[in-house]
Amino acid sequence: MRTKIVSIEDISPSQVVQWNRWACPNGKLISPYLRFEFAETVARARPDVRVAVIETAGKTIGFFPHHRAHGGIVRPIGAPMSDYQGIIAADPSVIDPKPVVRAAGGSALVFDNWHGPLEPLDAHNADTSGSHVADIGTDGADFLEARRALHKDHFKKTARRTRAAERDFGPVRVTLGDPEGSAFRALSTWKQNQYRDTGKLNVFGIDWVQTVLTDLRRREGQEFSGLTAALWFGDRLAAVEFGLVAGDIYHSWFPAYDPELSRYSPGLLLLHGLFEQAPARGIRRVDLGTGGDHYKKHYASHAVPLGQGRVLSPGLAALGIRTWELAEQTVEHVPGKIGALPGRLRRRWAQVSAFQPQLAPRLASFAGSIAL
Repeated sequence: MRTKIVSIEDISPSQVVQWNRWACPNGKLISPYLRFEFAETVARARPDVRVAVIETAGKTIGFFPHHRAHGGIVRPIGAPMSDYQGIIAADPSVIDPKPVVRAAGGSALVFDNWHGPLEPLDAHNADTSGSHVADIGTDGADFLEARRALHKDHFKKTARRTRAAERDFGPVRVTLGDPEGSAFRALSTWKQNQYRDTGKLNVFGIDWVQTVLTDLRRREGQEFSGLTAALWFGDRLAAVEFGLVAGDIYHSWFPAYDPELSRYSPGLLLLHGLFEQAPARGIRRVDLGTGGDHYKKHYASHAVPLGQGRVLSPGLAALGIRTWELAEQTVEHVPGKIGALPGRLRRRWAQVSAFQPQLAPRLASFAGSIAL
């Protein structure tokens, strides 16, 4: 096996076709995040995007879009913001990722939403979760009716909240598309307030993230694009979600709502409106992402396994990761906040490092997030 590391501009039109064909086994797209267009969009916002072109016997057998190794750590394209990551190939299980990571200049591959078999990765601390997918078909109302028959109590509560919102504010409606960008601006404000209040990293405050989202938003209506969905209570904006669309899939990405309206469960009401209108947009599947099993179980038809973990080879990056793990294990039985501190610091540093490849903004973001 031979691996070449190239820039996104070096991928030929025929390779783009092959890439996207592999992202659609049996003609069915796995996820918009695995399309070439997603890697291309991120590359326009970040200069450190590279593609590993994997060959055997002179024939290309796979692509791995990633960010150039920083501190010896290689991360999949868009990570940790990308909800699907992995090697795009006809059969990813035959590709050993360790030489790919070494060719990319790293000794560690860190991933959090890996699509594909984990066993061949020889991954350390690997864990698996599921991305919940709703197969809505060609009629959103029929889909909701079928789910209502399975989860009557949940849907009764949702109907009561809809009636309460209509009583207090006026008609409840959902709009798809945001040509003026006003709903997206509200989403950005709500998300940044949410990050501040919960002490999480302000993802929306990172320049390249805003560039990617703005690029995707401006594509609305194209075959691969972002899509803004907005929930209205009368004339009041109640909730907004920005997702990714390609083929017949919509992937839920960034939801937020007016905190003053939380008792109406605006996020769920927005989701119902999205289900109803999606088929008219050619959307047959809605990927709700990982987590949130307590409500996603009411809509999910199946779950796509995704892995979290890392692949380590001899090197300073792997040594640093193992050192942090040892520190966590040493103090994990210490009661109170001290026992949890090394793990908390490691997770936050890893998150900030992924979003901020340059040292100065990385240190600033890390200090700010820990201060919160």
